[in-house]
Amino acid sequence: MSEEARHHVHIHYCTGCRWLLRSAWMAQELLTTFEDEISELTLHPGSGGIFEVWVDDTRIWSRKEMGGFPEITRLKQLVRDQVSPERSLGHSDRKPSGNVP
Repeated sequence: MSEEARHHVHIHYCTGCRWLLRSAWMAQELLTTFEDEISELTLHPGSGGIFEVWVDDTRIWSRKEMGGFPEITRLKQLVRDQVSPERSLGHSDRKPSGNVP
């Protein structure tokens, strides 16, 4: 993939809420999963309870608007939809079976 086609991810998090570790863990997961699609991932310290994830100029998650934090599988799906929509995430894309307790 050419450098021009690679994407930038930004995670904005609240320092007062102590969300750095959560943000760093999510960043590591995204960088590992999308190592060929993401050219830059930036953590942005903030305040006021912010937790937002942006891919390029598109906000894909807002804690305030979406009522909490994303599960990591959901976050990976949202990032994938922006950076490589045709890509399978394997078990992360599977829906749970109705027969599983």
